Amino acid sequence: MDARPAFGPGRRHVHPFSRRSLRLASGLVLLSYATMHLANHALGLHSMQAAGALLRVHVAVWFSLPGTVLLYGAAALHVALAFVALYERRTLRMPLVEALRYALGFAVPLLLIGHVFGTRIAAEAGASPAYERIVWQILQNDIEWRQLALVAIVWIHAMIGITLWLRHRPWFQRLAPLLLVGAVLLPVLALLGFLTMARELELTADEPDSLTMQAGWASELDDATRARLAALRDGWVDGYLVLLAAVLGARVARRVVEASRRTTVTLRYPDAEVQVPRGHTVLEASRAHRIPHLALCGGRGRCSTCRVRVAPLKGLTPPGADEAATLARIHAPPDVRLACQLRPNHDLVVSPVFAIDGSHAPPGRGSVEREVVVLFTDLRRWTGLAERQLPFDLVYVQNQFYAAVGDAVTAAGGLPNQFVGDSVMAIFGLEVDLVEACRQAVDAVAGIEVRMRDVNARMQRQFAHELDFGVGLHAGPAVIGEVGYRDTRTVSAVGDTVNTAARLQELTKRYDARVVLSGIVASGASLDVGALKAREIEVRGREAPLAVYTAATGAALRPRALSAV
Repeated sequence: MDARPAFGPGRRHVHPFSRRSLRLASGLVLLSYATMHLANHALGLHSMQAAGALLRVHVAVWFSLPGTVLLYGAAALHVALAFVALYERRTLRMPLVEALRYALGFAVPLLLIGHVFGTRIAAEAGASPAYERIVWQILQNDIEWRQLALVAIVWIHAMIGITLWLRHRPWFQRLAPLLLVGAVLLPVLALLGFLTMARELELTADEPDSLTMQAGWASELDDATRARLAALRDGWVDGYLVLLAAVLGARVARRVVEASRRTTVTLRYPDAEVQVPRGHTVLEASRAHRIPHLALCGGRGRCSTCRVRVAPLKGLTPPGADEAATLARIHAPPDVRLACQLRPNHDLVVSPVFAIDGSHAPPGRGSVEREVVVLFTDLRRWTGLAERQLPFDLVYVQNQFYAAVGDAVTAAGGLPNQFVGDSVMAIFGLEVDLVEACRQAVDAVAGIEVRMRDVNARMQRQFAHELDFGVGLHAGPAVIGEVGYRDTRTVSAVGDTVNTAARLQELTKRYDARVVLSGIVASGASLDVGALKAREIEVRGREAPLAVYTAATGAALRPRALSAV
């Protein structure tokens, strides 16, 4: 039985009718249509007949009542949500890839409306839906460029959206090269297929059968019907442009009203203080004032990289469904929110959790107190090696140990922050709650063991010597802040919790144990303490003894749920 909460790693619960879900679902419907359409074009490389055969399947699916409702419903919903998103944005300053996605998305209808009227609407008015007629019409009107531009714009817009949605999935990262090949090949083959069909029609244009077909296509719709369709097409284009202009105008009007009311809030960052109108998200405030702020999903609540620590919490609007799901998934403490979703209505102190490069951001000028887990680990059997080896060899061995610990801590979700001599200190809980921090710390111990086995295999071959290590774990309040001198500064934790963790690490030698951890960590990580050796120690400054547990190996730190199986 899994002891983790419902929102654990790999689990994502999003309301099926949230705006994010509707935008994603409608986009996937449109992408399915576009993919099938491009595959149809690509068959033109084989023959006009092969493309026509798949077109009949395409028409049967998307011209049916369910297909029509699904396709046009998805298109209307996707465009409507795009207009809402455009209006709600408080600043148009955004990363280049996001700006490109917006620009291409709003350009699509300008080209697509004419294509739809020349194909689907014309077919419903009596024109033939055959590929020959559609390709010939494009050639006759000299609008091949429009077809090429439409394919490029639609496909690039779709691929940006898909990449932003999936790029953090491990399987997507593994398959990215193969998926990139497919994403490039399909539109290229589609355009080549279209050009092949156009070339075939041009070569046979003067043959009797072709002339007969052309005459038939010309007589399918009378002049009045063609004029009516052209007027409707132009009306739709004009209506779309008017709607776009209205949304942009509404944004300007809102800014004027907000400026006249002077309804602003002050956001205090670690190194800056800005004023923004109420209604801005924290991420929009960062971008408007050019404050570096990581947001890998583009600020749509699909990741947690824009998360911030905030204070005070009183008076903040509660997280919406999408934000609450993401915060629960990362086990965020109450003072962590998503910058792209939080719209402060009062003055606020905000501190990004991650730096722009994805590493943990420093707390800045103001230190904060948090419940954290501190890990101390010390290298064993080091003195004997130091007596026999050259200094450069010892630097190599130290770096092997540092890499093993640092990689294990980072993989578990912690921050390795001090590397001194043969010891390493790490902090867990900078952006998750204490329970998750305890689990992460225990996972890190197991990870260190796995990596140290590989290190020892190399040490045995290279120096005929093996190393060992001891780990101390303790949880409690600590002040997190930057420490150091001038440019040499690092994030660290200060307080009794740190001192206690260091003492527990020292006790691993006395108790001949690999790990000594406090009862607080054991309880938070839901460990099977029956399999561990319990002890009580005196800690300076504490009236009561501290309950601790010792384990010969990290593998002995098993969750209760697993031990009961």
